[in-house]
Amino acid sequence: MEFSLVCLPFAGGGAGFYRGWKELPEGAPRIVPVQLPGREERFIDEPYRDVVRAAEELAPQLEKGLAEDGRPVAIFGHSLGAVLAYEFARQLEKSGVLDLRHLFVSGSPGPWTGRTGRATGLADDEFLARVQEFAGYQHDALADPDMRELLLPLLRADVEMHENYKPVSDEPLSVPITSLRGSEDELVSREEAEQWRAATSGAFELVEIPGQHMYLTDSPLPLLEQVSRTLGR
Repeated sequence: MEFSLVCLPFAGGGAGFYRGWKELPEGAPRIVPVQLPGREERFIDEPYRDVVRAAEELAPQLEKGLAEDGRPVAIFGHSLGAVLAYEFARQLEKSGVLDLRHLFVSGSPGPWTGRTGRATGLADDEFLARVQEFAGYQHDALADPDMRELLLPLLRADVEMHENYKPVSDEPLSVPITSLRGSEDELVSREEAEQWRAATSGAFELVEIPGQHMYLTDSPLPLLEQVSRTLGR
């Protein structure tokens, strides 16, 4: 059965990252990137600063586009995208419009774990250094002064959204959850990735994929092969 995999961006990222996933392995789901405001073709739109609000406003739009498709749906998000995916899943479960089958959260502690060592409010250079420390990754465009000036407001909004996030509810989801992490991730420990077990009353699995925190920027294939195996069970 072919699935639609709804993909939420990490901080500073956009739908273009997922649109770049070409030559997918056999049995891979159809990739459905979600474009948040403030980036790429939505550059002039005001970015979100609240995870719950983003999910509440964008989930109905997502439902409208996917309901006619008829495929079962899974959701994926990495880091900031993981908590966005979690709140999207809550909205989709509540409405019941789509056939939501699975939630994949990646590179993230459980949703009730607050962020320490905040970057919000720091001066530009210190902010970028702190974000690079948090993410273990820096977008190449930030090395260009003009691009940096354009990207900084979006990155600040995303970081604020992540650092201020609090789940809308303590009630666990019913959809099964797979928590993914890079096997060499120095930012999110195995124990922190395991915290997602408490976020569902359904099945739970923790999977490690070779690589560091941003393992999915090296190649999407190990991730998509794991997603396909899980959805094919």
